[in-house]
Amino acid sequence: MDVSPEHLVEQARERFQLQDYYGAIHLLEEVLGTGRAFADAHHLLGLSYSLVGQSEQALTQLDRALTLNPQYVEALVHRAIVLNELGREAEADAAFRRAAQVGGEPRQGFAAHVAAKLANQHAALGDAYLEAGGLAQAIEQYQAALVLGPAFHDLRYKLGRMLLQAGRALDARDHFEIIVRARPAYLDAAAMLGLACYLAGDGLAAKDVWEACRERRPEDPRVEAYLAMLARNDVPQQVPPPVATAAGDPPSAGTGRSGRKKKA
Repeated sequence: MDVSPEHLVEQARERFQLQDYYGAIHLLEEVLGTGRAFADAHHLLGLSYSLVGQSEQALTQLDRALTLNPQYVEALVHRAIVLNELGREAEADAAFRRAAQVGGEPRQGFAAHVAAKLANQHAALGDAYLEAGGLAQAIEQYQAALVLGPAFHDLRYKLGRMLLQAGRALDARDHFEIIVRARPAYLDAAAMLGLACYLAGDGLAAKDVWEACRERRPEDPRVEAYLAMLARNDVPQQVPPPVATAAGDPPSAGTGRSGRKKKA
């Protein structure tokens, strides 16, 4: 049975609390291998690497966490500590200053680091709802998370997938467009943007997005499959949207060109 990335991260946190940093690293590297790692996973992996004396690997993972979530105060602080350990004092000072600035920017009446923590807790509750079959409740929790952390694009990506599963292709398209504007290199989000466009009835926009993805990642079989589908016919009802499970598994069929579920 496949284990979700979220569950692996929870197991890694348990190993971390027991000071089994190598055990945490093993589990977190497994999460990275799924291709569905999120900011918390990279942060915890970076911290674990730091505590076993592998500072360069730690810095790489903390940088990845901050790419996904630029407002991640704890990652900024730990990055500054690692830079200081590496003797890169000027960069460490800059990272500490950035952490102080982010920590002082309120969001919805909460300090930024508190808002970030609450956003992640909303997301965790959303994952729990999703695993229990509560898609609508999961969407609500992820929407609440993004109010507190609008730059958390890993959470926005998961929300977009859930919206596709719910048949809300236009809403999903809006979220994927936000991600792609902020992070043009996030090609998984771009591929999902193409699918959202297609399911919303805009085949031309989907083709443009997928062709751009193919130029940047020609080896991606998923994009080739989408483009081949377009070349064969234009019947989006036959294309299943990706199921947004907590494990990030692909979705079941059931939405049509309008992004709404077909009537029986």
